[in-house]
Amino acid sequence: MSGSGDPERIRGAYARQGIRWQDDRYRSWMPGNIFIAQERERVMLGLLRQHGFLPLDDLRILDVGCVPGKVLLRLLSMGALPENLFGVDLLEDEIGHARHRSPHLDFRVMDASRLPFPDGMFDLVLAFTSLSSMPAAAMRTNVAREMRRVLAPEGGILVYDFWTNRRNPDVHPIGKRELGALFPDCEVDARRVTLAPPVARVVAPRSWLACALLDSVPFLRTHWLSLLRPRA
Repeated sequence: MSGSGDPERIRGAYARQGIRWQDDRYRSWMPGNIFIAQERERVMLGLLRQHGFLPLDDLRILDVGCVPGKVLLRLLSMGALPENLFGVDLLEDEIGHARHRSPHLDFRVMDASRLPFPDGMFDLVLAFTSLSSMPAAAMRTNVAREMRRVLAPEGGILVYDFWTNRRNPDVHPIGKRELGALFPDCEVDARRVTLAPPVARVVAPRSWLACALLDSVPFLRTHWLSLLRPRA
């Protein structure tokens, strides 16, 4: 079990950050954020294709820490079926937004350290910047255990998260070593992605080419996008 105060700490962190996120520079339609999202999507599709998860039509997919459900909506546009898409999050407001935008998907307010789904239900389990939002190691461990429990034997866990973030004290960066420790019986195929967002937001409106050139420098990429598969 996670510590009883962990969910409240996460809600408090989101409340503190929420005002800042209303700034236009964080909106998904800004050039820097479009650049980040498109690169992540290309790498994600490459990983899914390489590991045999495309097409998505028959896959049951769970997004842990789904916030307003944007990742699931993108998967829907890529061929996933609405009846196969599930999202969970601690934040009632975010789940409310997700249900309003996508009433045909299954969104639930819950602590991911106690998922209500049966063992092996999902072909893909996603965690996009959600593990780094958990303040306590025990909670990360418990959530990872639940993600693994509900994963089908031939399934995959797709994790996108910071390996470094010096500006935000409310996040805990997740490196490859910790990711391997959280899922000890899985093989990890990890790709360094995402031009540092403060850089992308400044450069992309001026030059897409300059953004692409900077993105080719590995130490300027601040996230890992990893696909984990259970070892045979």
